Amino acid sequence: MNENEPCFDVAHLGHVELFTDKPEESLNFFVNVYGLTESGRDGNSVYLRAFDDYEFHTLKLTTAKTTGVGHIAYRTSSQAALERRVKVIEQMGCGIGWTEGDLGHGRAYRFNDPDGHIFELYYETRIYEAPAEERPALKNIAQRYHGRGVGVRRIDHLNLLARDVQVIRDFMTKALGSRVTEQIQLDNGRLGGCWFTVNNKSYDIAYTEDHSGESGRFHHITYAVDQREDVLRAADIFLENGVFIETGPHKHAIQGTFFLYVYEPAGNRVEVANAGARLILRPDWPTVTWTEAERKKGQAWGLKTIESFHTHGTPPIGAKKE
Repeated sequence: MNENEPCFDVAHLGHVELFTDKPEESLNFFVNVYGLTESGRDGNSVYLRAFDDYEFHTLKLTTAKTTGVGHIAYRTSSQAALERRVKVIEQMGCGIGWTEGDLGHGRAYRFNDPDGHIFELYYETRIYEAPAEERPALKNIAQRYHGRGVGVRRIDHLNLLARDVQVIRDFMTKALGSRVTEQIQLDNGRLGGCWFTVNNKSYDIAYTEDHSGESGRFHHITYAVDQREDVLRAADIFLENGVFIETGPHKHAIQGTFFLYVYEPAGNRVEVANAGARLILRPDWPTVTWTEAERKKGQAWGLKTIESFHTHGTPPIGAKKE
């Protein structure tokens, strides 16, 4: 394949594993406040999903001595596509090896990004089968809308921290065939942030620069709701449940996402957004580059980015990942 041709070997973001050192509190948040559904348990992990996620799980919540991200998983478009990606990744020298999967999917290939985050690719997956009490009236959704908590609809994206975003940009475009839709160019010549997609969503993963000097840290995970009004309603639900609201509701300048950020009980940052409003349908989409001066103007309507958004990540600085 010509390296300049679009690559569609990777279909979509599949799931994210999050570590928590407060398992009961975190599980209560994700199920009863955020509105995910528990679909299974295995060892120290609970498997969760939003009501219109078609797979068995999109969040794997694992009890650990610390917080942060365990691994990030993408589903490929076919078994042959999985094999093609594995070949490329092994040639890049960042492979870890094959695993037999877990409750939600079959055999998977694991690898590291340049900052030490663990990724995996898989194709064989377990489709969620709703029990009778969750079966929807419409056959084209995975589960009936339960109205519990925020009631998020599907997994949308995540954001990771990295010491060198330029290195990440080169890695993601080669390893996954991702396209860069938007980026931040700093005055010092470094990339401050980069937004990637493997399909026609505007982004499924973002990386921003970690100023702490540490590696492998997590910024946030996002699930989508249908409209802005759902984000405003989520703010009231978080308020009523004593959940710390970091910033928002407001609109991002980059990607145009209407956002709300909170911390779940263990300290991992979680977002609610109506991120489905923008799609990248143009096949020759040019990367949109934002300057440092433009970003200092704040978000879309002038709200200044809160300082903790640049400093808070998990695990905390100085803490060891499991």
